[in-house]
Amino acid sequence: MAPSSPLLGNRLLDALPAEIRAALAPHFTTIDLPFEAVIHEPGAKLEHALFPTEGMISVIAAMGNGALVEIGIVGNDGMFGISLILGDERPPQMAMVQMKGRALQIESDILLKQVAAFPALQKRLLRYAQANLSSTAQSVACNRLHLLEQRCARWLLVAHDRSPGATLHLTHELLSIMLGVRRPGVTVAAQALQSAGVISYNHGEINILDRQGLEAASCECYRANTEETARLMA
Repeated sequence: MAPSSPLLGNRLLDALPAEIRAALAPHFTTIDLPFEAVIHEPGAKLEHALFPTEGMISVIAAMGNGALVEIGIVGNDGMFGISLILGDERPPQMAMVQMKGRALQIESDILLKQVAAFPALQKRLLRYAQANLSSTAQSVACNRLHLLEQRCARWLLVAHDRSPGATLHLTHELLSIMLGVRRPGVTVAAQALQSAGVISYNHGEINILDRQGLEAASCECYRANTEETARLMA
């Protein structure tokens, strides 16, 4: 590839210098991300890293009693497999496709060789790892201190940021996993947001009607996470 290497469709990659994108591009294959597909089981070896170009992946903690709760989201602004950069090829979390799409896939060994060859790539991925840690820490505080309706609004904003449109294909059951609450609680929160006119929902679809209103209904954590990620990834 020439120095003016074209963009790849993933914002984490596209912020890299053209020479690094050019070095990485031949090693990528494009794969589909089917809705609700489990792409990683807890403790399994990571053979590949994924850089979504469309869709969204949820990183989920699974409890011994079968309970599930989301602890991270990966869209076209990030990657799944960041633990590789930190020396862990067997992360204990589960990963499931929450919004169908596509991703650029690269073998783990090849990615690590490229990281060793390009300090700028290593720095950017480590910054992304720190952004994830900061987001997780903020979410822990949010889940303890803020109302479910606020948390639901925050999560919908995060999903909307990674969606190509205003419609999110999402059931209440899946949203309950994302928020770590029982399904009836999600129904009450969604009804409150719908009554406020900021969303509508029906048969597994949530439509964002009023983005500014949804931001007003959210807690401070959405803005805090957005600003901190922007600072780290600038």
